[in-house]
Amino acid sequence: MARREVPNYVRIHDALKDEVEKGVWKIGERLPSERDLAERFEVSRMTARQAVTSLVDEGILERRVGSGTYVASRRVREKMRGTTSFTDIISSQGKVPSSEVLSYTKTAPNDVECEKLNITKKDMIIRMERIRYADNIPICFEVASVPFDLVKLFDKKSITSNFFKTLRENGYEISHSEQIVSAKKASTEISDYLKTRVGSAILGVTQTSYLADGRAFEYVLSQYVGERFEFYLER
Repeated sequence: MARREVPNYVRIHDALKDEVEKGVWKIGERLPSERDLAERFEVSRMTARQAVTSLVDEGILERRVGSGTYVASRRVREKMRGTTSFTDIISSQGKVPSSEVLSYTKTAPNDVECEKLNITKKDMIIRMERIRYADNIPICFEVASVPFDLVKLFDKKSITSNFFKTLRENGYEISHSEQIVSAKKASTEISDYLKTRVGSAILGVTQTSYLADGRAFEYVLSQYVGERFEFYLER
């Protein structure tokens, strides 16, 4: 089957998102105007606006009336108890968990990954993008980052299928997680991945998980379909 050509707004979305992740644009920094972006990518202003809007919907950028578009600042944090893997959550509800790996690369970390995983730019990470399913129904899209030194002896399947189980089986004790939950709207990209409507409710979750010795072992950005998943707090 012939692969569809990537629309221009998706190309721009991916390029800007990559630049934010790599720290080209810092948190709170103002991005070029839509006119400048249109000139840079040689597209119409409408196409540039569509790309920016999709990043705003994902919470990566934020618009400030009368000022411009900025890299989104950190959100208010709500602490949630417990450390859980997607596989464990879905299995506990009697459903069959599965994943589709969209990308899996060994790469240098960006500024946020360095901060969250307590590593330096000289270290390497495994970064993977996955669609997570319950009974073959797409539930969430996630980008997970793991310190390479921690997993260099594990094979790809052990990391992508059930990472928490792999750690436990190799003698690592999992301790706790820090989570940030936010409300979003599904972008065109996410709606395509998760088979939902553009603009539908999405629960965005940022999670950093730690071992018993205090080491951060995983940093994950997840987007859950709101009508298919819910969180609750234990107090």
